[in-house]
Amino acid sequence: MEPMYFVMAILGCGDGQSMCSEARVEPVRYQSVAQCQAALPNALARHTDLDFPVVSGACRANGPRMVRAAAKTPQS
Repeated sequence: MEPMYFVMAILGCGDGQSMCSEARVEPVRYQSVAQCQAALPNALARHTDLDFPVVSGACRANGPRMVRAAAKTPQS
């Protein structure tokens, strides 16, 4: 059984966080969802170049299951 780790997906969303889609995945692996969520603000600041009204981040287990959408940044 492989060890559990978490990755951060950067999501691009329409107005009101509708129709979100995965735009990028950060290359860093985190040992816990708490570590991943703590890193979200800095990661979102690195992805302001995405052309979406709202950019958010979600930490997920090392599979396709989403754990929790934890942060969002409106784009201007």
